[in-house]
Amino acid sequence: MQLREPDASDADVVALGRDLVAALAPTGVPLLINDRVHLVEEIGAAGAHVGQDDLDPVKARELIGPDRWLGQSVQTVEQARAAAESGEVDYLGIGPAWPTATKQVTVPPLLPAGVRTIAQATELPSVAIGGIGVDEVPQLRTSGISGVAVVSAICGRLDPRGEATRLRAAWETGIAL
Repeated sequence: MQLREPDASDADVVALGRDLVAALAPTGVPLLINDRVHLVEEIGAAGAHVGQDDLDPVKARELIGPDRWLGQSVQTVEQARAAAESGEVDYLGIGPAWPTATKQVTVPPLLPAGVRTIAQATELPSVAIGGIGVDEVPQLRTSGISGVAVVSAICGRLDPRGEATRLRAAWETGIAL
Protein backbone atom coordinates (compact mmCIF):
# COMPACT_ATOMS: atom_id res chain seq x y z
CA MET A 1 0.00 0.00 0.00
CA GLN A 2 1.26 3.46 -0.78
CA LEU A 3 0.50 6.58 1.24
CA ARG A 4 0.23 9.59 -1.04
CA GLU A 5 -1.00 12.82 0.52
CA PRO A 6 0.73 15.62 -1.42
CA ASP A 7 -1.22 18.43 0.25
CA ALA A 8 -0.86 17.22 3.86
CA SER A 9 1.77 18.46 6.29
CA ASP A 10 4.65 16.20 7.27
CA ALA A 11 3.13 15.88 10.75
CA ASP A 12 -0.18 14.73 9.26
CA VAL A 13 1.58 12.23 6.98
CA VAL A 14 3.52 10.84 9.96
CA ALA A 15 0.34 10.45 12.03
CA LEU A 16 -1.59 8.82 9.19
CA GLY A 17 1.40 6.69 8.23
CA ARG A 18 1.81 5.34 11.75
CA ASP A 19 -1.90 4.51 11.88
CA LEU A 20 -1.64 2.68 8.55
CA VAL A 21 1.47 0.75 9.61
CA ALA A 22 -0.40 -0.43 12.72
CA ALA A 23 -3.54 -1.30 10.74
CA LEU A 24 -1.57 -3.19 8.08
CA ALA A 25 0.69 -5.08 10.50
CA PRO A 26 -1.64 -8.08 10.95
CA THR A 27 -2.08 -8.39 7.17
CA GLY A 28 1.60 -8.43 6.22
CA VAL A 29 0.96 -5.68 3.65
CA PRO A 30 3.85 -3.21 3.61
CA LEU A 31 3.34 0.56 3.62
CA LEU A 32 5.35 2.70 1.21
CA ILE A 33 5.54 6.48 1.47
CA ASN A 34 5.16 8.48 -1.72
CA ASP A 35 7.77 11.22 -2.24
CA ARG A 36 8.42 11.99 1.43
CA VAL A 37 11.43 9.76 1.79
CA HIS A 38 12.59 11.68 4.87
CA LEU A 39 9.54 10.42 6.79
CA VAL A 40 9.97 6.67 6.16
CA GLU A 41 12.03 6.02 9.30
CA GLU A 42 9.81 8.13 11.56
CA ILE A 43 6.69 6.36 10.29
CA GLY A 44 8.23 2.90 10.39
CA ALA A 45 7.23 2.33 6.77
CA ALA A 46 8.60 -0.49 4.62
CA GLY A 47 9.97 1.96 2.06
CA ALA A 48 9.33 4.80 -0.32
CA HIS A 49 8.29 5.54 -3.86
CA VAL A 50 9.68 8.49 -5.84
CA GLY A 51 8.71 10.11 -9.10
CA GLN A 52 10.93 11.46 -11.83
CA ASP A 53 10.82 14.96 -10.35
CA ASP A 54 11.34 13.84 -6.75
CA LEU A 55 14.43 12.84 -4.86
CA ASP A 56 17.09 11.02 -6.88
CA PRO A 57 17.05 7.24 -6.19
CA VAL A 58 20.65 7.26 -4.91
CA LYS A 59 19.84 9.96 -2.35
CA ALA A 60 16.55 8.27 -1.50
CA ARG A 61 18.37 5.01 -0.83
CA GLU A 62 20.84 6.83 1.42
CA LEU A 63 17.90 8.09 3.51
CA ILE A 64 15.96 4.84 3.80
CA GLY A 65 18.87 2.41 3.98
CA PRO A 66 19.50 -0.87 2.18
CA ASP A 67 16.73 -2.92 3.77
CA ARG A 68 13.67 -0.92 2.73
CA TRP A 69 11.79 -0.96 -0.56
CA LEU A 70 12.41 1.81 -3.08
CA GLY A 71 10.23 2.25 -6.12
CA GLN A 72 10.37 4.80 -8.90
CA SER A 73 7.77 6.01 -11.39
CA VAL A 74 8.75 5.79 -15.05
CA GLN A 75 7.08 6.78 -18.29
CA THR A 76 9.78 5.83 -20.83
CA VAL A 77 12.24 3.04 -21.60
CA GLU A 78 15.10 5.47 -20.91
CA GLN A 79 13.76 6.27 -17.44
CA ALA A 80 13.30 2.58 -16.68
CA ARG A 81 16.85 1.78 -17.73
CA ALA A 82 18.23 4.70 -15.71
CA ALA A 83 16.33 3.47 -12.63
CA ALA A 84 17.74 -0.04 -13.10
CA GLU A 85 21.26 1.26 -13.73
CA SER A 86 21.15 3.29 -10.51
CA GLY A 87 21.26 -0.01 -8.64
CA GLU A 88 19.03 1.51 -5.96
CA VAL A 89 15.49 0.90 -7.24
CA ASP A 90 13.65 -2.29 -6.27
CA TYR A 91 10.63 -1.92 -8.55
CA LEU A 92 9.10 0.38 -11.17
CA GLY A 93 5.70 2.05 -11.33
CA ILE A 94 4.90 2.33 -15.05
CA GLY A 95 2.30 4.81 -16.13
CA PRO A 96 -0.03 6.30 -16.78
CA ALA A 97 -1.37 3.17 -18.43
CA TRP A 98 -4.65 4.94 -19.29
CA PRO A 99 -5.95 8.47 -18.69
CA THR A 100 -6.46 9.13 -14.99
CA ALA A 101 -8.11 11.83 -12.93
CA THR A 102 -6.32 10.79 -9.74
CA LYS A 103 -3.13 12.67 -10.55
CA GLN A 104 -2.33 15.44 -12.98
CA VAL A 105 -0.06 13.99 -15.65
CA THR A 106 1.55 15.66 -18.64
CA VAL A 107 2.43 12.58 -20.66
CA PRO A 108 0.05 10.63 -22.88
CA PRO A 109 -1.24 7.27 -21.65
CA LEU A 110 1.02 4.34 -22.48
CA LEU A 111 -1.74 1.78 -23.08
CA PRO A 112 -0.85 -1.92 -22.86
CA ALA A 113 1.73 -1.83 -25.67
CA GLY A 114 3.66 1.01 -24.04
CA VAL A 115 3.52 -0.63 -20.62
CA ARG A 116 4.86 -3.84 -22.18
CA THR A 117 7.73 -2.06 -23.91
CA ILE A 118 8.84 -0.37 -20.69
CA ALA A 119 8.37 -3.47 -18.52
CA GLN A 120 10.55 -5.50 -20.87
CA ALA A 121 13.33 -2.88 -20.88
CA THR A 122 14.71 -4.01 -17.49
CA GLU A 123 14.66 -6.99 -15.18
CA LEU A 124 13.13 -4.93 -12.37
CA PRO A 125 9.67 -6.00 -11.24
CA SER A 126 7.06 -3.46 -12.21
CA VAL A 127 3.46 -2.45 -11.71
CA ALA A 128 1.27 -0.50 -14.10
CA ILE A 129 -0.66 2.46 -12.71
CA GLY A 130 -3.10 5.03 -13.99
CA GLY A 131 -6.71 4.62 -15.06
CA ILE A 132 -6.76 0.91 -14.29
CA GLY A 133 -10.00 -0.82 -13.35
CA VAL A 134 -11.32 -4.35 -13.60
CA ASP A 135 -11.80 -4.07 -17.38
CA GLU A 136 -8.20 -2.98 -17.96
CA VAL A 137 -6.47 -5.59 -15.80
CA PRO A 138 -6.76 -8.49 -18.28
CA GLN A 139 -5.24 -6.30 -21.00
CA LEU A 140 -2.15 -5.72 -18.85
CA ARG A 141 -1.73 -9.21 -17.44
CA THR A 142 0.52 -10.45 -20.26
CA SER A 143 2.59 -7.26 -20.57
CA GLY A 144 5.46 -8.44 -18.40
CA ILE A 145 4.43 -6.52 -15.29
CA SER A 146 4.23 -8.04 -11.82
CA GLY A 147 0.90 -6.43 -10.99
CA VAL A 148 -1.19 -3.29 -11.06
CA ALA A 149 -1.54 -0.34 -8.71
CA VAL A 150 -4.93 1.29 -8.35
CA VAL A 151 -6.55 4.16 -6.53
CA SER A 152 -9.94 5.04 -8.01
CA ALA A 153 -10.77 1.40 -8.72
CA ILE A 154 -11.03 0.86 -4.95
CA CYS A 155 -11.03 4.14 -3.05
CA GLY A 156 -14.35 5.89 -2.82
CA ARG A 157 -16.28 2.84 -4.02
CA LEU A 158 -19.36 1.64 -2.18
CA ASP A 159 -17.79 -1.81 -1.77
CA PRO A 160 -13.97 -1.39 -1.76
CA ARG A 161 -13.40 -4.96 -0.57
CA GLY A 162 -15.60 -6.31 -3.36
CA GLU A 163 -13.80 -4.18 -5.94
CA ALA A 164 -10.42 -5.37 -4.66
CA THR A 165 -11.65 -8.96 -4.94
CA ARG A 166 -12.81 -8.35 -8.52
CA LEU A 167 -9.46 -6.76 -9.43
CA ARG A 168 -7.55 -9.71 -8.02
CA ALA A 169 -9.79 -12.19 -9.82
CA ALA A 170 -9.29 -10.29 -13.09
CA TRP A 171 -5.53 -10.49 -12.60
CA GLU A 172 -5.55 -14.17 -11.72
CA THR A 173 -7.98 -15.31 -14.43
CA GLY A 174 -7.41 -12.75 -17.16
CA ILE A 175 -11.16 -12.14 -17.25
CA ALA A 176 -12.99 -9.02 -16.07
CA LEU A 177 -15.83 -10.32 -13.94
